[in-house]
Amino acid sequence: MSRVAIVTCLGANDPDNPILLDAIAIAGVPADVVVWDDPSVRWERYDLVVVRSTWDYSKRRGEFLQWAKQIKHLANPYGVVEYSTDKHYLSDLKDHGLRIVPSHFCNVGKKPRFFDHDFVVKPCVGAGSMDAARYHADEHDAALTHVKALHAAGRDALLQPYVDSVDSLGERALIFIDGKYSHALRKGPMLNVTELERSPLFRRDQMAAAVGEPDAILYGEKVLNAKGFDHLLYARVDLVMMDDHWAVMELELVEPSLFFAFDEGAATRLAQAIAKRVH
Repeated sequence: MSRVAIVTCLGANDPDNPILLDAIAIAGVPADVVVWDDPSVRWERYDLVVVRSTWDYSKRRGEFLQWAKQIKHLANPYGVVEYSTDKHYLSDLKDHGLRIVPSHFCNVGKKPRFFDHDFVVKPCVGAGSMDAARYHADEHDAALTHVKALHAAGRDALLQPYVDSVDSLGERALIFIDGKYSHALRKGPMLNVTELERSPLFRRDQMAAAVGEPDAILYGEKVLNAKGFDHLLYARVDLVMMDDHWAVMELELVEPSLFFAFDEGAATRLAQAIAKRVH
């Protein structure tokens, strides 16, 4: 009988996993939750390996990619994993004519170009809002210290203007399952408090179910279609409103939270898509 691996990392507390496992069981597919870097896992036992909460990859990307490359039946596939785990992809999306949040990439050894209004510094390889911070226009010294710390750890930095609409409208997280729009979340501002204050409870409180705006959904579909990502098992397109148009904040194709607790049928849709792939 076909068997599926739901892949996490050591110590992850992913609220999506129990809901997904129940849905997969109803779909009639045996599944195990396994840790990606556990040497005892026999990956050849699995007909599909579904990457979910591998949130520790950001400081071990090379090792993570090496693991992903040797997995035969990986969802999402290795090429997508490699692409989406480094935010340099934003430059590629821009080259495809897509609107993104303006982005200055400051690779290791380069000097940053700061914005003249509130801005954000984050690592190019990072999960959630970890190691990200908001700075006011006159806080270049503090921001430079942040960039230097990332560079000292061998990590490229990304600088973006702070998008004011996040404080009122929030980000719009659009979740697609099996290439089709599933549901949407409103993500409130994360960077108006220090990183120490961004507890799991705080992050959860910033999330709310949303009705995906038709123009946002169309734009999310356009982003996925432009790169041939419209067939993936799952995808999350995070958009923000800038100058009355949606723009891409992030394209999450590897380990995004899918917020099953906010949409009753979402886990079932993913479980059915998994079952379709293994049967």
